[in-house]
Amino acid sequence: MKDAEMNELSDSEQEEVQSLEAELARAKSLSVKSLADAIESIGFECTRCGACCTAHHSGENNDEKTENAHEDETEPAHTQINNRSKTEAPAATAPTENGRVSHNNGSDDQTRTVSNQDNKANTDVAMESVSTSTSTEPHTATVFPDEVRELQATADNMRDGTADTDAHSPTEWRDVARPMPYGLDDENSTGTTFEWALQTDACGDCVFYEEADGVGSCQAHDNRPLICATYPFSVALGGTSQPMGEAVDTAGMVRAHECEGLGRDITREAAEELAATLRTRAIRELEEAISLRDAYEPPGNTDGIVVHDSEGAKRPDGTAIDN
Repeated sequence: MKDAEMNELSDSEQEEVQSLEAELARAKSLSVKSLADAIESIGFECTRCGACCTAHHSGENNDEKTENAHEDETEPAHTQINNRSKTEAPAATAPTENGRVSHNNGSDDQTRTVSNQDNKANTDVAMESVSTSTSTEPHTATVFPDEVRELQATADNMRDGTADTDAHSPTEWRDVARPMPYGLDDENSTGTTFEWALQTDACGDCVFYEEADGVGSCQAHDNRPLICATYPFSVALGGTSQPMGEAVDTAGMVRAHECEGLGRDITREAAEELAATLRTRAIRELEEAISLRDAYEPPGNTDGIVVHDSEGAKRPDGTAIDN
């Protein structure tokens, strides 16, 4: 933000602007060694149970995928910002997480790939069936614009290896990402929201999730978003995301969230790799929050859904809205 713009802000607004920059500086100063020490002390090994990348069915007590879910899990506070200034918006909409994200190991079996035709049908059903159910909460994980494009390319590459490849039908934005649901109406047809969530299927599960004999896997494992690659951990910095409600364990700057893999032995090499990715994620989330704040403009007379991300206002299909 330019000095001239800063001078026009009130003291409280300047503090909001400076706080994100201060947290970004703290994120860049994080020690990978210290983060790895914390992760190693908590312990973690993915059990590939699938609970982190599937819908939460609160009414099914015997569902193995949800037995560890937070009963008091709540969606991020959403603040209406139509009448707020450009600098106020990001502080009220700092990236947060609610739901499950994929951290499973990759699988050589990729018999079900993401395709436009299947996902367009699944998306319509999912938005209707999941949003109208009182007991099902779809998998919700933040994904940034660059990550969406990378997932599109990943899905295209996956489809290239199948017999039903359609060279004239590339993976679309809405095949892998959907508007974050907070701030939208009950039918998910109108409203203003911030950032994107990974797309879900008709059951509310991540479209990249597969399961065979009770063992889960991620089709996009090698190119999965940062939030997925670092689950179930986060860092204690303002403006960064906190998946699945409150932390259930902490060590230093590291917070651990609901996951049956916590407390298991982890090698030093794995802890350091996870710590380095966690630091990268913290920096990226704060950079995205700052860019979202600077790019935000109050929505005009635009019908339907408006999604604000670090690149500006967009339609649900990822195309830009010209104000």
